[in-house]
Order: sequence, then structure tokens, then C-alpha cells
Amino acid sequence: MFSVPVHLHAQSVFIIIAVAALLMTTNRVRYDLIAVVVILALMMTGILPVNAALSGFGNPVVILIAGLLIVGEMLDRTGVARFVGDWIGEHSQGSQSRLLIMLMLACALLSAVMSSTAVVAIFIPIVMRIARRSHGGAGQLLLPMSYAALVSGMLTLIATPPNLVISGELSNQGFQPLGFFSFSAIGIVVLAGLMFYMVVVGKHWLPKADSTDTASMRRSIQALWDEYRVDRELIYLQIGPDSPLHGKTIAQSELYKRYGLRVLDLSQRVRGWRELKAGVSPDIVLHSDDVLHVAIPASQLDEAKQANQLFVFHPSQLETQYRSWEFGAVSVLIHPDSKLIGKSIREAQFRDRYGLDVFGVRRNRQSIEHFQDLLLQPSDSLLVTGPWARITHLQQQNHDFVVLETPAEASDVVPAFQKMPAALIITTLMVLSSVFNWLPLVASVLLAAIAAIVTRCLNAADAYRAIHWQSLVLLAGMLPLADALQQTGGTGMIVDGLLGIAENASAQTVLVMVFFLTALMTNILSNTASAVLMAPIAISLAQQLGVSPYPLAITVLFAASAAFMTPIASPIVTLIVEPGKYRFSDFIRLGSPMLLWVFACCYVLIPIAFPW
Repeated sequence: MFSVPVHLHAQSVFIIIAVAALLMTTNRVRYDLIAVVVILALMMTGILPVNAALSGFGNPVVILIAGLLIVGEMLDRTGVARFVGDWIGEHSQGSQSRLLIMLMLACALLSAVMSSTAVVAIFIPIVMRIARRSHGGAGQLLLPMSYAALVSGMLTLIATPPNLVISGELSNQGFQPLGFFSFSAIGIVVLAGLMFYMVVVGKHWLPKADSTDTASMRRSIQALWDEYRVDRELIYLQIGPDSPLHGKTIAQSELYKRYGLRVLDLSQRVRGWRELKAGVSPDIVLHSDDVLHVAIPASQLDEAKQANQLFVFHPSQLETQYRSWEFGAVSVLIHPDSKLIGKSIREAQFRDRYGLDVFGVRRNRQSIEHFQDLLLQPSDSLLVTGPWARITHLQQQNHDFVVLETPAEASDVVPAFQKMPAALIITTLMVLSSVFNWLPLVASVLLAAIAAIVTRCLNAADAYRAIHWQSLVLLAGMLPLADALQQTGGTGMIVDGLLGIAENASAQTVLVMVFFLTALMTNILSNTASAVLMAPIAISLAQQLGVSPYPLAITVLFAASAAFMTPIASPIVTLIVEPGKYRFSDFIRLGSPMLLWVFACCYVLIPIAFPW
């Protein structure tokens, strides 16, 4: 270990910051590795003791983000994120601009009343879902979303910790604290400018989708259905009140024998709710009002409906989504060593053995119409349908089958959608605890993460996989830099220089200097650190100039949320680097105009809303 003289510690911190920023701009070194190098540099130069240099790993912000990522994974695995993403995607009507506006508006409004970091962590799986469906790439959406979350800090008092820091400092120095919506009008102007900028200019600078995305190249179940030339219609039928099927089992109904009607799944009303039964068996008893998802030859449909009082049923979006998560299809190849070779589908009792239906057989690339009694040969391909869980089990029978093609719907399956009510309750309680300050935010999030595992919305292994370790190491490695600057006197050097320059300057000129110094510190360190350091400075400067402290205090507030230009400036931005595959230059290019826009709003509007 080596050390530098104490009087050079501040300069050493500035050098470490500059080198780290330079390495990031080259985009050739992993950000988490740079963060580890920063920690080592602070320890080996003696600037910080070992415990202080490693303190970032125990920082509440790092723990908070890890917990929020687990909550986000819970929302994804239980289908909540899917529904939100589908709703936004559906109402955007295929317009990229409308999609961006809706996403930014939703994120900003939610972040205005709860933790912005929490909202971004929760929205990441939602955005990934939208990106997969639209084939537009997550990089086109994640950065605008995170920028909207940053701007939310300019909307309400509780949107971000720096706002509370600044309001508290005003109160400590004998001034009225800020109100909940004191600065919201200016924030709304900033948000409107962000949406306009992203829709008109920014979207053209965002990273494009990867054309090699194999998930988007998969075919749908309907495409497989058409390829096998299945002569059956997939339809939903509801059993009427006087149907002869009421009280009979599926086997007793003889629907397959009489009409070739195969029940794929059904839903029955249980205590006022429809309960889906994906894995149907012949002994299930049918009741009036049951909804059957069936495959039936089109020529037999009318006769089956009339004879059994069946009516066409149009399921809700929720029911359709549930079925797509439970019921699927796959194309498999008969293995040369399969025990099914030489047997027909009927003789092999395929449905009884595997709980799945075969709806098509292809041999030598030709579909075969009457395949039930066809003796199977090696390399015959089967179109198999049924519950995804049983399809997965079939795929594991690799001595009998080889998976030929998995449809696109397989990547959208939600493994724990039955736990959606539990996930909604957990998230709601977490949000309420955040809004009404029932518990510290970290405690609320950790309780939510534990509840997600206890209620089996996800298991512990899934929870660990949900954490973006690269993002956490990056954040933990950069947090000690703020302490290093303060302890070595680097912060004092900056303040002294500012006071010297501002001694004979006008109030408006001081506003400009305060804004850009706060923004610089925000983009290098963190918004909370910059607010803690700059709030008392801004108020002191106002008192020296003999003007109201509110314009400069609000300037610090807005600049502290303008962390647009670096991926380490805020956890809100750090979180989206990995899933969005962003480079350092992306933040410089897209963030610079936004920083100037926030400055323009501060320069023009703050003196109007908060007179000197």
C-alpha cells in the first residue's frame, strides 16, 4: 500500500474522479470493474480507510435497489407487469411517439408520489415486455422512462430525498419550508419539454433494436397450427342453463366421439370467480355456465352447438391472457430410439400418458390428414398442445422426443400468474408505506421482497437472479467518492472558489453558477450528496446578496434532479444501463440538451414563481 501527503488528498480525489470518468467514456472497461478500481484507489492512497471505502456496499440505497429489483421480478413473474405493458402497448395504437409519451407520463406521475428508484425498478420488466411485443428494443424506451423519473423530482416535495433535504435546510435557517406542490408548475413545464424532446429528436438518437433478436423471430402457435394444416377450429363455447351436458363428465358427454370436439381447457365459476382448469381429464364434471376452450372440425360446430345448447363465448382480455399463460403448443420430433415408433397415437394413449393432445403429424414435410391410426416413424414431427407445465415435462423426455420448434408465446408465459392478487397486495402496501411514511423505505421494500418469497410469488433462487449485480457494484463503488471529497476538503475548495467569484455578481448570475455547479456535482456524485452540500451554500449566498433564499434553493432542487449526463449520477439511471445496453456517450448525447432545457426553465421561470 502507498499513500499520498494529506494536503494532496483533495487533488487525488479529483484525479480519481477524472480517470474514472475517462475510462467510462472509452466504453472499453466494464463499469463495475471501474467502480472496484475506484474503491482500491481510495484505500491504497490512504484517502479513506478500508471500512469507509467499502461503505457503499452497506449503503441503504444499494440495499433498497436490490429489494426493489426483487419486487420488480415478482410483478413480472405474476403477470402484473404484463398487464400494464399490454395496456400501454394497446393504447399506444402502434405509435412509437404515443408509446413514449404514455410511458414517460405514467413513470413521472407515479414517481411523484413514491420512490423514483422503486418506480424504475418496477417498470423495467414492463418496458422489457413492451419492447419484446413491439420489436422496438428496450434501449428505445428505458432511457426516456428513467429521464421522466428524474424529472418527477421536480414535481412534488416527496418525490426525491434532495427535496426534503433542501426544505429542511430552509426550515433550519428560519425560513418557511417548501409546500407539497410549491414548484410543481415549473416541473410540469420541464416534463412537457422532456416529452416533446424525446418524441421529436431524442427517439432518433436512442439505440436501435438488435436485429438478431431470436425471440422476435419465433413463429406463433397459429403459424404452427397452419403449417400442420389442422382442420379444426379453436373456439370458446359456454354451456347453456338447460344443456344436456350439465352433470356429466367429459367422458360421458361423448363430445369427441360424436362431433370430434376436443376440450382443451375449461373454466368453472367457483365462489363468484372463474377458475381455469388447463389440464382437463375425462372425469371432470361439466356444469351450466362452464366455458370450454375446444378444438372442433368446422363442419361439426353448428350441430354440436344446437344439440348441446352451447353458445359462442367471447372471453375478456384477462381470461385470454390467463389461457395463453397456461395453455400452449410445441412441435416435437420422434427420436430414433423412441418407444412410440411403430405405434399409433391412439395405441400409445398419448393423451392419457402425457396429458397432451396431438393435433397434427408431418412426415417428409407433408401434413397427414388422418393420423390417429398412423404408425409413427423416426423423424415424424408432432404438433402437441396442452398445459405449458406438461409440455415442459414432455421436452424432458429426450429419449423419445426432440423439440423441433417452440412458439413465440412460450417466452411470454407467466409462471406464477395465480399469485397476481398477492403481488398486487404486497406492492400496494409497499407504496402506501412509502407515501405515508409508516416505515423507513428500506424496511418497506425488504418486507415486500420477503413477502414475495413467503407467498411463493417467486422463490429465493429467482430473487437472487433478479438482482443486477453489475449495477449494484457500480453504485456501491461510486458512493464513497462523496465522502472522500468532503473529508479531504475538496468540497470546501469548490465552495471557496464559488464564493470568491460570486462576491460582486448579480443574483441572476449567481443562479447560473449555483445551477451548473449543483448539476456538475449531481452528475459526478449523487443528487442527495449535491443537495446536502449545495443547499446551505445557496441559502448563504442569498443572504449575502440580500435577496430571498427561495430562488436559489429551488435552483439547487431542480439541478439536483438533472442527473441526465452520466450513468452513475443516480440509481434511477444506473439501473437501466445493463438492460438497455447503453454506452456512456448515449447519456452525454441525450442528456446535454435536457440539462440545458432544465437550466432555461430555472433561469426564466424560477424568478417569476419565486421573486427575488
